[in-house]
Amino acid sequence: MHSFTKILARGLLAAALLGSVSSAALAEMVLNRGNGSEPETLDVHKSSGVPESFIQMDLFEGLLMADAKGEPVPGQAESYTVSDDGLTYTFKLRQSAKWSDGTPVTADDWVFSMRRLIDPKTASDYGYFLDQVVNARDIREGKDGKKLEDMGVKAIDDHTLEVKLVAPTPYFLSSLLHHSTHPISKANYEKFGDEFVKPGNMVSNGAYMLAEAVPQGYVKVVKNPNYWDAANVKIDTVMFYPTEDIDAELQRFKAGELDMTYELPSQQIPTLRKEIPDQIHITPYFGTYFYAFNLTKEPWKSNADLRRALYLAIDRDTLIKHVTQADQLPAYSFVPPGTDNYPGFEPDAAKMTQAERDAQAKELFVKAGYGPDKPLKLEITYNTSENHKKVAVAIAAMWKKTLGVDVALQNQEWGTFQETRDKKQFPDIARHGWIGDYNDANNFLELETQYIGEQNTSDYNNPKFDELMKKAGLETDLAKRGELMVEGEKMMIQDLPIIPIYFYTTKHAVSPAVKGWQDNVQDYHLSRWLSVER
Repeated sequence: MHSFTKILARGLLAAALLGSVSSAALAEMVLNRGNGSEPETLDVHKSSGVPESFIQMDLFEGLLMADAKGEPVPGQAESYTVSDDGLTYTFKLRQSAKWSDGTPVTADDWVFSMRRLIDPKTASDYGYFLDQVVNARDIREGKDGKKLEDMGVKAIDDHTLEVKLVAPTPYFLSSLLHHSTHPISKANYEKFGDEFVKPGNMVSNGAYMLAEAVPQGYVKVVKNPNYWDAANVKIDTVMFYPTEDIDAELQRFKAGELDMTYELPSQQIPTLRKEIPDQIHITPYFGTYFYAFNLTKEPWKSNADLRRALYLAIDRDTLIKHVTQADQLPAYSFVPPGTDNYPGFEPDAAKMTQAERDAQAKELFVKAGYGPDKPLKLEITYNTSENHKKVAVAIAAMWKKTLGVDVALQNQEWGTFQETRDKKQFPDIARHGWIGDYNDANNFLELETQYIGEQNTSDYNNPKFDELMKKAGLETDLAKRGELMVEGEKMMIQDLPIIPIYFYTTKHAVSPAVKGWQDNVQDYHLSRWLSVER
């Protein structure tokens, strides 16, 4: 009896251990991501913010996608060829590519989606992304009676897509990483229209599919069993939490409620670097933080001296050292340093001391017609964020000290702010930031052209600048193309429709439980490359 009891005990223990292993094997792997502002929309052709793009890159996949290092690798297209003249791209779609409802992803879906992106009815902020495609710009701008069917995209067969360009475009493939160039299901859109973005309606072709979306709560995506590479996707569920209050976000991270943060509070970075150095990721980011003047209003529209005085009177080194505190680089021009095929230039302001900049700012301020007898009052409009507020407060103090400017601050939640900024409804100056969608100076400089539409926040209008950018877009010699864009940026910085402030770094806290994270200049961290070991 005694030996039987031992045998039984061993059996029960083995069964318990086996059950434990089975439970561990079956346990759902969940990633909790802090994700900045509330998503504007999950419609890939209508959104314009970074927070929603992180969700969209999990839900949808382009012809190419970003790998863990942020580099382009084959996505829905398993291969492509380029004609000798660089004008025709032929993409071979994966035979195994399916939508989350199990239907095949076809070349017709891509043709439909590319047409929808440039369709004036869509009113996409990123329609210009395909301007290098034959007839795309004319269609988008409603010129010459061009129709959507005239766009240079064609389904050769169900799994072959042909795209024709107006000129060789070195950044074309990199631009295909951007969410706006990702497809939606033609059949699903025809069924639901713009309501396709809702949970229960949406079908997607990425590693994940939409399960829930609770306003101001979370967006939940779950592994897509029909994804072509589902076997190598480790995380089952990703929870995206809107986190405009970055101090609260950090507290949630410290409490273990979040596996990664979208941002870090600037004032806490020095302490965090000491307390949890292995969890703090501060990396150069391909982007520029800047302020935009509203050139549809006076005094900004016609007073270049006033704009330059404010540009010079910002002590960027002090701002970075004592306010942002995350290794940013001061910006006196717009295009980030190190951009591919772009020689760049150093404006005169960058070569001065701050004392020299302040002295020149005072002279220009008086020349512009302002001083003690005519003080300047202005408002800085920014989206709700403690970091943006701290920058605005610091710059307001600098302008007050150097020029006697009285500055009011106006913050708005993300959706309202985007509307205010895009529609030029802010009275004076709006906060802005641009993260390069592909590694090319064109992606920054085009923002200041008239043909870009609402993305030209300041409404800068210089036909010579626009002509230089169009000329650069048709130039096949990369060196000459770079020189044309430098000439354009010099012109734009002379006019100063914007005030470049600093070149970004990304600032994340990432839990040691997260595996596969790789810092990269694009800040692309698709959940499909990550895993969680708790």
